[in-house]
Amino acid sequence: MSLDVIILAAGQGKRMNSKLPKVLQPLAGRPMLAHVLDAGRALAAERLVVVYGHGGDQVRAAFDGQQDLRWAHQAEQLGTGHAVAQALPECGEGMALILYGDCPLIGAATLRRLLEAAGGERLAVLTAQMDDPTGYGRIVRDEAGRVVRIVEQKDADAAQKAIREINTGFIAAPLARLRQWLPQLRNANAQGEYYLTDVIALAVADGVEVASVLSADAWEPAGVNDKRQLAELERVYQRRQADALLAAGVTLIDPARFDLRGRVSHGQDVEIDVNVILEGEIRLGHGVKIGPNVYLRNVTLGDGVVVKANTVIEDSTVGAGSDLGPFARLRPDSVLGERVHVGNFVEIKKSRLGDGTKAGHLAYLGDAVIGERVNVSAGVITCNYDGANKFVTTIGDDAFIGTDSQLVAPVTIGARAYVAAGSTITLDAPEDALTICRARGQKSIDGWKKPVKNK
Repeated sequence: MSLDVIILAAGQGKRMNSKLPKVLQPLAGRPMLAHVLDAGRALAAERLVVVYGHGGDQVRAAFDGQQDLRWAHQAEQLGTGHAVAQALPECGEGMALILYGDCPLIGAATLRRLLEAAGGERLAVLTAQMDDPTGYGRIVRDEAGRVVRIVEQKDADAAQKAIREINTGFIAAPLARLRQWLPQLRNANAQGEYYLTDVIALAVADGVEVASVLSADAWEPAGVNDKRQLAELERVYQRRQADALLAAGVTLIDPARFDLRGRVSHGQDVEIDVNVILEGEIRLGHGVKIGPNVYLRNVTLGDGVVVKANTVIEDSTVGAGSDLGPFARLRPDSVLGERVHVGNFVEIKKSRLGDGTKAGHLAYLGDAVIGERVNVSAGVITCNYDGANKFVTTIGDDAFIGTDSQLVAPVTIGARAYVAAGSTITLDAPEDALTICRARGQKSIDGWKKPVKNK
């Protein structure tokens, strides 16, 4: 039987006190709605129908280009039953699974249990046990333990308010039945809304079996209404990610001070210190060590890479055996070879550094192609921008760039060339020569011999 997933995402979220629609509020760096869509896609649904309302243009724009989505507009927010009714014209004839755009922790495994309980003919509802059920609809059962209806908090009497089993809102039901039941809903209740939960009583009246599935985790179906609840779910989510990494052999110095806002693959013996943020797609080789206060976004680190404290790396690749930081920054499109050293207060942007190259401290390398075993001294700058266009600096293998030098692109420094400290290089520097450009003007000295270390 085909499956259609209906996601209710029309709420305004007044308690968020934000111009951003509630379902776009971020959890782990992504909109809450994106997490719910992931769960729906994991079920191989034939259709994903998003019911939108408040901030509709923003919501649709945030997921522009996702061709598997269908959209249903709820112009007036008249309750969850009314919202589902707006989605039905976009649906087929199989089973419907009702999800919520502000319940970002719901997992595909739990939803599969719910669908299995529903089968092809039953209605199934996901429930949870709560020590304090205040604010939630209560599951009312008969003497045989069968679900007979759901009573919302505002409509419950004292005995019903004492019930600890609550309705999470997640329902699986045949679409044909929903098309029959939804027009029968009435809004004669404390909130004047058309409750989706009233279909439970309608199902019972029609002799349709109502199954229930108890959530193993009270947090999984939890919804978000304000920033405090959002922060609580963020920490639950992050602790789950940390636990999964710990179980896979990653060392986290303090799991409570670690954030994963994307996906990470890793080798063995990876160690991550406190206050590290991993965002986007992260690939970590064997033996990678990441120091405190490091931020990585869309990064690949080869085997044995060491990232020291307070380093930022974005959209870059670092070869095996390299080390970076502290206080280093790799901006997008930077590629470092093996055994590269990038020291403190070095910034690299859209550059390639060959194997064994070193930039120890206080340098800026932008739009540069740098060979192997190059030494970049303190204060070196590639002057890559003329105010309108970017230009490339090319440095050959085994070159030495002296302290406080400026390389004005486009310019090429030859292999084994030496650039004297304090030089401003505007012309190509030949290989195997010392190039000096100070107040007396630039010149190249043929046959110059590089210094050797005293024994």
